Amino acid sequence: MPQKNDFSRGSIPRNILNLALPMTLAQLINVLYNVVDRIYIGHLPNASTLALTGLGLTFPIITIITAFANLFGMGGAPLFSIARGKGDHARAQRIMGNSFSLLLISGALLTLVCFLLKKPILYLFGASENTFAYADGYLSIYLLGSVFVMIGLGMNSFINAQGFARIGMLTVLLGAVANIVLDPIFIFAFGMGVQGAALATVISQGLSAFWVLRFLTGKTTIYRLGRAAMRLDFSLVREITGLGMSGFIMAVTNSAVQVVCNATLSFYGGDLYVGVMTVINSVREVLSLPVNGLTNGAQPVMGFNYGAGEYGRVRQGIRFTSIACVLYTTMAWVCIMLIPAQFIHLFNSDPELIRLGVPALNLYFFGFFMMSFQFAGQSTFVALGKSKQAVFFSLFRKAIIVIPLTVFLPQLFHLGVNGVFLAEPISNFIGGAACFGTMMLTVWPDLKRKEQKRHAPSS
Repeated sequence: MPQKNDFSRGSIPRNILNLALPMTLAQLINVLYNVVDRIYIGHLPNASTLALTGLGLTFPIITIITAFANLFGMGGAPLFSIARGKGDHARAQRIMGNSFSLLLISGALLTLVCFLLKKPILYLFGASENTFAYADGYLSIYLLGSVFVMIGLGMNSFINAQGFARIGMLTVLLGAVANIVLDPIFIFAFGMGVQGAALATVISQGLSAFWVLRFLTGKTTIYRLGRAAMRLDFSLVREITGLGMSGFIMAVTNSAVQVVCNATLSFYGGDLYVGVMTVINSVREVLSLPVNGLTNGAQPVMGFNYGAGEYGRVRQGIRFTSIACVLYTTMAWVCIMLIPAQFIHLFNSDPELIRLGVPALNLYFFGFFMMSFQFAGQSTFVALGKSKQAVFFSLFRKAIIVIPLTVFLPQLFHLGVNGVFLAEPISNFIGGAACFGTMMLTVWPDLKRKEQKRHAPSS
């Protein structure tokens, strides 16, 4: 099999940006699936705040579905890239096929389990009598598209890993454009409200999944998805799951954080503060996109070069990614400090929500630049197949720092709801420094030693 899209040649920053820019745009478009829903629902006449709050209660479940897509998609793609770099095409083919089978199985099981347990789960996550109907109406339809999410999100990683970032961008562009067009039709023209938003999302995700399957079974792709490779190999399943566990835990702990935040805010501040957190999460998703895109774009490049033994180029990738992430997040933080109300106004026009949301936004995003160190360190561990470190730091920041702080800070010094919003910046400082520092003390010198050994004159 000819080696196309060889990342061991050319400028490392250019290779990363060639993937990262389309992937960032793709992720921006992908966020529009949910963000556009929130924008429209947040401006519904008469019930906008309650409807937006109800939608926010479904985020943990949607995040868990995304977590399984990350488990098998983002778990398989770095292994796939390393196999490509080594020229082991048969192994790369099997990794992609096994990941696809795992995505299908988990998608079907998640749909069944969530349908059976959705009512108690939503009340556990902070729903009230006023907000349950909105949450249930959205989720009941959204779950019908769970398998589409698995295929569209999980298998798109393999399109990007082969170097077809523009095709990967078109995957989500197709779905997002459909969602933007269908949302106002179903929500307002047909008067379906939150259920219309969910239906538009399911149709859009179905189109994205169809596009992915058509490309990966077509003639243009380097590695074609075939039935023989889909037969589960349990040694590969362990490897895929082990490496994907980092992204999975990050998404699951994000879900757990959302649950704890919603429940704590509901207790200390009521439904309105749950709505504030829904808006803040939406702002964070949008502002985090370039960092996600850059680190995700760097992973195939670093993984390929690591597999090819080009360790100096891997270090170039780490250096470029880290500096670019810090510069961007610093600028984003400055913008939030200068115009916080404008960010909130995108999602809701309720004067009371904006009044409460501005100080909450300022607290939540304090020191936002430290988040980039977590992303840079984490993506390096994943790209090089170091699953244990990646999993540990995923757990460390969210499960060990954020969740306990969210529970206990509101009780200290009468902080109340402010304690919930302070948990995030504290975790960014501690978790970001620990993750990046560990990577620089372990991975960086190891890459340097391997590079020196590779270029040392043979005796």
